[in-house]
Amino acid sequence: MGGVTLIYIETGSVDPYENFALESYLLTEKRPAETVFLFWRTRPTVMLGRHQNIYREVNLPYARARGVCLARRLSGGGTIYTDMGGWQFSFIEPATAPGISFRRYAQMVAGALRGLGVDVRFTGRNDLMVDGKKCSGNAQCVTKGYVLHHGSLLFDTDLAEMEACTAVDGGTIQTKGIRSVRERVRNLSTCLPAMDALAFKEAMVAGILRGGETRALTEEDRARVQTEAERFCSRERIYGRSPACRIVRSERLAGGLLEAHVDVTGETVTQLSLCGDFFSAVDVDNLCRALVGCAYDRASLLARLRAAGFANALYNITPEEIARVVAGA
Repeated sequence: MGGVTLIYIETGSVDPYENFALESYLLTEKRPAETVFLFWRTRPTVMLGRHQNIYREVNLPYARARGVCLARRLSGGGTIYTDMGGWQFSFIEPATAPGISFRRYAQMVAGALRGLGVDVRFTGRNDLMVDGKKCSGNAQCVTKGYVLHHGSLLFDTDLAEMEACTAVDGGTIQTKGIRSVRERVRNLSTCLPAMDALAFKEAMVAGILRGGETRALTEEDRARVQTEAERFCSRERIYGRSPACRIVRSERLAGGLLEAHVDVTGETVTQLSLCGDFFSAVDVDNLCRALVGCAYDRASLLARLRAAGFANALYNITPEEIARVVAGA
């Protein structure tokens, strides 16, 4: 980094909220004079960019059923999936130039990969590519004179889970949120078959650090990170930053066609209408009004329907089916 000595800090955590909290703490509170470097991984997690709509990016029923974490970064950019087979890297330092620049950080990571014999190239807006396939995405934010640059490295990530978690189920979603561009990806383990994930980490840290220092977090640091992590795992942060959107879903059921038009702001249903060729034993407008203000997930919607007495509201259509159509399979 232009002769600047790097300081490596081991995060000691596979919790995405703790790792994002550490980035935030270093960026906004600790504000080191040196360039701090992190290399970390998490349990299965879908990470959203700061400005994205979670309903357009994530197959929420699937992710929830699989226990996949949902997290939102400080930076913009697209959605990624990561697990214990993938790695994240972070650089935090005083900003030396205005605006955002990916190249100088990406080149450090690319240099370490080339040192392992991987023919990697920095292309496009913010990606590292191997044989025309993406192995790393980068994102960045600048605040109050400091820069946070971070990125992902696919090493042995479960690509089938990546696809399943980020393939949104059927329906039309109208939103002003920024949507990710789905691209062909490749695990770096295919280029380094003799290396496991931990050996890869050690080699990458050594290749990037190049004689820099290693430091440990203090107990005070860890306490502040734990406090900050509570903010990153809050539902308000994860869902509340999603722009308002309208979602249209439909399904042919035993009782007829049921189509739901639902407006969602943050994590809350703000408007709902149901239409189709079904038969109703109640005023459907009343049913829809009962779901306004409810959290937008199947379990919450189903509980609200039952509590409001709509168990037999639609002929041959169960409350479970109504909740499924409204919130997705």
